[in-house]
Amino acid sequence: MEAKKASESRIVNTAQVLSCDLNNYNTLFGGVLMKKLDDAATLSARRHSRVKECVTASTDSIDFLHPIHQTDSVCVESFVTYTGKTSMEIFCKVVAEDIITGERRVAATAFLTFVALDENKQPIQVPSILPESEEEKFLYETGKERAEMRRIRRKKSRELAEYISLKKPWDQ
Repeated sequence: MEAKKASESRIVNTAQVLSCDLNNYNTLFGGVLMKKLDDAATLSARRHSRVKECVTASTDSIDFLHPIHQTDSVCVESFVTYTGKTSMEIFCKVVAEDIITGERRVAATAFLTFVALDENKQPIQVPSILPESEEEKFLYETGKERAEMRRIRRKKSRELAEYISLKKPWDQ
């Protein structure tokens, strides 16, 4: 399977911030931004793997660095940065731009992992990545470490799940 350039999976989506997207602090709801990230990352994963279905395996972190206001536009950029056999790490960056002043800032970053599925909903092999820009190279070179951290976290999550009660709180 031939490797693909990271830029081939790049998705850029810019939108205005609407009043219905704001929380009681008059900043963008975190959940609204999370949906935008998942939507963009899904498209990056599908564009890279060229399959009908990719599923979110994990969201490592979403780091909210600066608030996003109604006077801002919000640009979500995503692309595949690292791959395993069937999984793809997608990096998302969120750039907020004050439409009045033109000031731009990185408002958030996130890493999501997706798995490509075949017609039978089974994991399928994905192409590896060829990074080109400095940003892509840095993310690719640090990807193996993040993948290992994910494996450890997933193991710990499975261990935790063994101790979590399925009882309804009112059935004590």
